[in-house]
Amino acid sequence: MLAASLLKSSNFNLNETMLAIGFSLVASVAVYLIYQLFYGSRNIGAGVDRCFIVGGPAITALFLGIQSSIPLSLGLLGALSFVRFRTPVKDAAEIGFLLLLIATSIGAATRNYLVTIILFLIVFLSLTVQWLVRNRLSFRPQASFMISVDKAVFGDIEQKLTQFLKSRLDNLEMKTMSVLDDRVSIHYQHREISASDKVKLTTELTKLAEPGNIEFFAG
Repeated sequence: MLAASLLKSSNFNLNETMLAIGFSLVASVAVYLIYQLFYGSRNIGAGVDRCFIVGGPAITALFLGIQSSIPLSLGLLGALSFVRFRTPVKDAAEIGFLLLLIATSIGAATRNYLVTIILFLIVFLSLTVQWLVRNRLSFRPQASFMISVDKAVFGDIEQKLTQFLKSRLDNLEMKTMSVLDDRVSIHYQHREISASDKVKLTTELTKLAEPGNIEFFAG
């Protein structure tokens, strides 16, 4: 009797609640898949996508619990102000996906399903257009990258080297290739990257060429 009276007083509706949380779970999986499709292969973030599937339904349940109680919502706001995330956000794109997750979760909690679906369609279309034109339209200047590798090991690492550079450098284009004194030298052009990315790139290239000797110049 007590449980029934509590559910009645809180205007609890089992069907609507299950629908909202289920929709939020589906939306969270969609956010996770979109993140993996457009940014997962780059591995430049802090791994916040691991919380998407759990975070979405949790946020929806949170809003379902407080939307009918102003004192509870104010108290929860004060409690959450003490929460600190110790994992830094390394990529600005992660902030966008976190906002998308929160927006879809709130949309599910407020039963704005159509708005949430429209949001997904707009985001997916925008990211698709960005991916298609990212190597064609850019305000970053061109930069040069030259590599010299031992001829004896070049055949073993050629494919891995090409895949690695394509995954790290935008608009990569090989300009020249020459063989001299048992060394293979390749000259590339690509979009300019930051100084910290250059340091990381050269460190990873050194490991990639082991046990061979690799020399490079980043212009």
